[in-house]
Amino acid sequence: MPRPQRSEQFDSAEVCIVHVVQRCVRRAFLAGVNSETGVDYSFRKEWIRRRMEALASVFAIDVLSYAVMSNHMHQILRNRPDVCRTWSDEEIAIRWLKVFPGRRMDDHLAEPTENDVKMLVNNQERLAEIRGRLSDISWFMRALAEPIARMANKQDECTGRFWEGRFKAQRIVDEAGLLACSMYVDLNPVRAAMASTPSNCINTSAYDRMEARKGHRIESAAFELQPNSAEEAGREIRETSVDELAAKQRRKKRNPTGRRIPRDGWLSPLTLAEDQLSNNPLANSEGLRSSDRGFLNLAWSEYRRLLEWTANQKGGSTSSDVPKPLSRVLTRIGLEPSMWRELVWNWQRYFGKTGRIGRPDSLRNDAERSGRHHHRGQSAAATCFT
Repeated sequence: MPRPQRSEQFDSAEVCIVHVVQRCVRRAFLAGVNSETGVDYSFRKEWIRRRMEALASVFAIDVLSYAVMSNHMHQILRNRPDVCRTWSDEEIAIRWLKVFPGRRMDDHLAEPTENDVKMLVNNQERLAEIRGRLSDISWFMRALAEPIARMANKQDECTGRFWEGRFKAQRIVDEAGLLACSMYVDLNPVRAAMASTPSNCINTSAYDRMEARKGHRIESAAFELQPNSAEEAGREIRETSVDELAAKQRRKKRNPTGRRIPRDGWLSPLTLAEDQLSNNPLANSEGLRSSDRGFLNLAWSEYRRLLEWTANQKGGSTSSDVPKPLSRVLTRIGLEPSMWRELVWNWQRYFGKTGRIGRPDSLRNDAERSGRHHHRGQSAAATCFT
């Protein structure tokens, strides 16, 4: 069965949460150690994390969870057209031009100038199109995957496809499905025997949140949302060689704003507080992420205890051992405690080939809303939810 069209899965004008998976083609290695050649590509994980962090500062997309694996990567993304509507025309223009300036300087993107911003603002038809793209998950993934592929191919001294094809997308339709999917994503390195505990799962959202609570700070990869003046840009071009300009661009790319932030400062907050349930989009004012809205009705301490307990169940211990406090958390959100371990550790059995993730009643309602009789996987997942 062919994959559904993107327009059937999510709409850039509607807030929705999507689990996306992007895989490498053939035996290309995204990160980690290639068992056949012995080459270690682990450093590429930081390429991807920093690129996601940079894009989170300009797109109206919240990064809820992520994991970078050896030959694929997972993200749970929430598009925020409501946040995008709060940005002025000038903000839309500078955000877009930071990612897609339309011209290159050697191997680096040129910095947009004030004149570039004014020209785009004056083109209202083009600006309206761009406003829609800034809350479009497909454009976010395009801006993430394309430069990674270019850098990897250059390093591997080859050409052609690096990614398998278009990314796989699964819309998450309720909180129970979101908690299970987020746990599945954060525990991917443990499931793959790349790490023994969540605290060792480097380049996952859970690891970033844990390190941030230890006080770990990093150099921010967020774009500086200010254009260059036309005079300054002209002077640089006249007085600086191409090699010097490229070197300056590389230094600025490392930390464009000169700030150090908590390691999880670019991720969406985990806890959805009661005061966040209003229609206020809660746009982030620091230029680090789209918004300050959380996504789960549980505290980080509860999420971490559940994460660590679930990680310890990889040996197949019985589900009746779920501690009562965690069992109450699962029941409150709509998950069956006795099937929790089975759902997370055998995720592919229940949601590996589906286009939607959630409780059977939520899937049924979503199918009716979209004019379908049902969604694939409703029956298989029924025992995992209350």
